Amino acid sequence: MSHTHSFTRPTILAAIELLAEKLSQASFDQMILRVELEQEIPQGKEVSVKSKSTRMASLVLQSGFQMINTVVGQMTLAEAVIREAVKVLPATNETERESFLRGLARDGYVIAAEEQSGRPYLRAALPDEINLPKTDDEVHSLLKHFNFFTPLGHLDQAIDAHTRGDWAAANAQMRTFLEGLLDDIAKHEFPADVENRKTSENRRTLLAEKGFLSSSRNEMTTDGKSFVSGLFKMLHSDGSHPGLSDEDHSTFRLHLVLVTSRTVLRRLYFKH
Repeated sequence: MSHTHSFTRPTILAAIELLAEKLSQASFDQMILRVELEQEIPQGKEVSVKSKSTRMASLVLQSGFQMINTVVGQMTLAEAVIREAVKVLPATNETERESFLRGLARDGYVIAAEEQSGRPYLRAALPDEINLPKTDDEVHSLLKHFNFFTPLGHLDQAIDAHTRGDWAAANAQMRTFLEGLLDDIAKHEFPADVENRKTSENRRTLLAEKGFLSSSRNEMTTDGKSFVSGLFKMLHSDGSHPGLSDEDHSTFRLHLVLVTSRTVLRRLYFKH
């Protein structure tokens, strides 16, 4: 079953915008039938495709998790709409599909082509266990739970910059987010000790000294060769890796930051 697939708000909106741009009135109405929204969205020429798409966006954002039946099996409403958008990709130009493909990449999906027909289809780029949209939701929820609102703001700005394709701004906000998150965890857990740690690197060392970050598992060590140290060095580097575009590298950084931040926030929540 494909109901494990989930998608973030920007990706869903980009998919529906693409459908509204590329489908005629009749084709849009047929698509509404395929995703079982005919009871919720008026059909016919009396209502514009733009109005129908606005209504559709509202419904999918509210009820995208609901299961529906399609010709390829049962799936969530959100996934069905995403798959409908994938179908129209061959009729789009690079500019028209840019936001949609960027959203899919951010959510951990890629578009592949069937070998014989060449038709595009949706494929998960990462294992189901990672589930980036769910990871993103959990990180946001835990940041709010601990009142870590400053890092939360930087994360939202990073995602917004990534959505716009402003890779330099996205990368800068990712660094600031992760740095601020670990700072806030140090202040939350060890308020008396953190006063003497004047830099973020010193506060990360404090987290290792206190056992929140594990030295034995090489999460954080004093020699600068640990996972956390390496991650920050990578986040502070400019430009993309040879063979990777700026977009690919920024998406890679965002995925790493989301999975890492979820791990430390879960650890804080469950008191490791």
